[in-house]
Amino acid sequence: MSTTNNIQSDRRFLDTFNELAERFEGEMSEQLLAAAQLMADAIEQDRLIYIFGGGGHTCLVMQELFWRAGGLANLCPMIDFAIHPATPAYMYLAHERRHGVGDALVDYYGVEKDDVVLCFHSYGFNAPTIDCALRAKEKGAKVVGISSSDWHNTIPKDFPIRHKSGKNLFDVADICIEDYVPFGDTVVEVEGFEQPISGISSTIDFYIAHRLEIECVKACVARGIEPPVWSSANIPGGDKKNEDLRAKYNPRVKFL
Repeated sequence: MSTTNNIQSDRRFLDTFNELAERFEGEMSEQLLAAAQLMADAIEQDRLIYIFGGGGHTCLVMQELFWRAGGLANLCPMIDFAIHPATPAYMYLAHERRHGVGDALVDYYGVEKDDVVLCFHSYGFNAPTIDCALRAKEKGAKVVGISSSDWHNTIPKDFPIRHKSGKNLFDVADICIEDYVPFGDTVVEVEGFEQPISGISSTIDFYIAHRLEIECVKACVARGIEPPVWSSANIPGGDKKNEDLRAKYNPRVKFL
């Protein structure tokens, strides 16, 4: 006998996401718009916008925005597969605890003075994240940090995988955007099972990334600037529409 009719929908993940997104919209509008203006400045000055995810699943936010329909063509993801989930898990876990990764990426991808770097990491204290932010600031770039104060404030100060400086991302960033991810990341408890499940950090960070994208494009239009936005390559005429953007950015965005 089928038990399908007895299954009830569990909305807790959705409800938690909506709570975080509503809190973000209610409390982070000033920071969101300020970051979007920096991104629009970069487009107006014909600069790239750099994006970094500080290791593990956070790296996926770079690919969420990159080279897709409706996305900014001048976006440069600073990808290193050594700290990316495409690499075997225990290997990338080891690499994302090493110093000298984030700063090397800033140098390799060519961040310069007055560039904008979007630095995502909900936990906001590991070595690649802080190294990236510090080196970008050394270069004279503006750093937008997307992270969680709950993680910053709860993790022990002497936790061994912290950056050697003891800094959190919000200690370094020029603009600090809260994603409100709770300490531990997981948000659903199942009765009879001790371990909480369902990490939410990637989901809310994807949302914030697209909100930055949206407000950047709106800011460009308000200035009378046409933002460089990809068309879908999977629709008739899509490749043709993208030809000029590909010619302009292929030599500059190293991951194209």
